[in-house]
This record gives sequence, structure tokens and C-alpha cells, in this order.
Amino acid sequence: MDFMNRSTQPAAQPAGVPTPAMNSVRHSSSKSKDKDMWTRLGIFVGVVCVVVLLIGIIAALYAGNSNTKDTESKYIYTNKLQAVFLNTGQVYFGNIKVLNNNFLVLTNIFYLQTNSSNSSTTSTTSSSSSNNVSLVKLGCELHMPYDQMIINRASVTFWENLQSGGQVSKAVATYNKQHPNGTQCTAQTSSSGSTSTNVQPSNGAAAKP
Repeated sequence: MDFMNRSTQPAAQPAGVPTPAMNSVRHSSSKSKDKDMWTRLGIFVGVVCVVVLLIGIIAALYAGNSNTKDTESKYIYTNKLQAVFLNTGQVYFGNIKVLNNNFLVLTNIFYLQTNSSNSSTTSTTSSSSSNNVSLVKLGCELHMPYDQMIINRASVTFWENLQSGGQVSKAVATYNKQHPNGTQCTAQTSSSGSTSTNVQPSNGAAAKP
């Protein structure tokens, strides 16, 4: 009978052979590791995409600003004078050295000043002989500014290049030739507020030195 009882007992599993329960646990653990790996990979790819997108946006904004600046700056004739018209009605003549979306820098600056015999302001296009239009060199005003002006870009209505044969360009060339060392302001010119060169009204006549 002892032999019969022994024969009914389950056979012992050999050492090292996994049971079904062990296989289930291992399979579940492997699935969990795979899931964690794919989750981490997805997060990494998402972060990389966000970084690339931000870099693209910054590069596009920078390129847009650069293109706007370069597109306008390339129209400056560096060997010519420019006229800069402000929204106040004032116009300055000189050389544009810097031009961007925020400001422009003007040097070698002149502006027009109109004197009338009846002390009233008239247009420079008038042909009246009582008008005396002067091209004034900036620098000898009461506040004695340097020959450089930084103009807010929002104040500029438009600007243009000037031909060498124009009255203003001729007058400026004559003035600079007569003053190779720059303007020498005296007490008289400082008190009067300008150093000027007379020009004729815009009727086609040549500028007077």
C-alpha cells in the first residue's frame, strides 16, 4: 500500500524548469519593460520636435527682420546724397549710414531754410524773387550738435537718393569743397543759428555756391 500511495503523488518538477506561473510573471514583466521603453522614446521624440519647432520659429523671425532691413538698405546709393522726409514736414539732406526697422543714421547733414522779405513762410517751389532759400549746414545752431542725426524710423515718411546734377547736390558739393576741414562755427554764426549756402527756388536754375 505504501507503494500505491507514492504512485499517486505528483511528480516533482526538475530543477531549473519554469512553471506556467513563472512564465506568466516573466511575460508580464517583459511587456511592462517594453511599454516603459516606448513611453520614454515617445517623450524624447516629442521634446526633440518641440525644440526643433522653436528653433525654426526663431530662425524665421530673424530671417524676416534681416530680409526687411537688407531689402531697403540695398537701395541706398552710398556715393550719393539722400533726402529724408519726416512726418513733421521737415526734410534733411545727407548720407544715410545705417538703416533698419528702428532708426536710421544720417551724416553730412543739410536742411532748407526759407527767408522772405515779408517774414512769411513760403514754398521753395515759388518763383517769387522775394524768397531767399538757404541750404543750411547742421552744426552751428545754438545747441551745437554733431554732424550726425539718429532719426526714429517711425518718424520717416519716405527717403530718396539725389542725383549729382540737382541743386542740393551741387550746393552741398560746393560747400564741402570750400570747407575741407568741416564747418568752423564763429560767434556770429552761432548767434544767428546757421551756416547757410544760398540756392535758387526749384525752377531749374543752378544752385549758387
